[in-house]
Amino acid sequence: MSKVTTADSQPVLKNFTPYKTKKGEEYMNKKQKDHFRNILLSWRQQLMQEVDRTMSHMQQDAANYPDPADRATQEEEFSLELRTRDRERKLIKKIDGTIESIAQDDYGFCETCGLEIGIRRLEARPTADKCIDCKTLDEIKEKQLGS
Repeated sequence: MSKVTTADSQPVLKNFTPYKTKKGEEYMNKKQKDHFRNILLSWRQQLMQEVDRTMSHMQQDAANYPDPADRATQEEEFSLELRTRDRERKLIKKIDGTIESIAQDDYGFCETCGLEIGIRRLEARPTADKCIDCKTLDEIKEKQLGS
């Protein structure tokens, strides 16, 4: 699986095998839960590898450049990396919470209206906790309040 980044800079997984639903199959059955648990665990593992790479990079490449411009460039690069890792740390927490919701049989249903979120939406955003309609309403309300 390779990592790509969405427009909002949230890393997502790509190149997994989409789940093929069978006619009459119960929503969020054991096979579906296992499918999403595996996606989430792979995603979490990728994020943890990025953390390790960042730590290694910062330890190995840290230098005290005599030129202030070079030093500033390095500090800015490290700052960007640390901000990215902080966002990913928060995402790892969300992934862990989502894995827990699978274990508690709460996964795949909208926290607002209780309807099914849907297999394809969950494959696009495995940590989704709202159906597309409720999420869209939240975003509209947010825009109205932010304006």
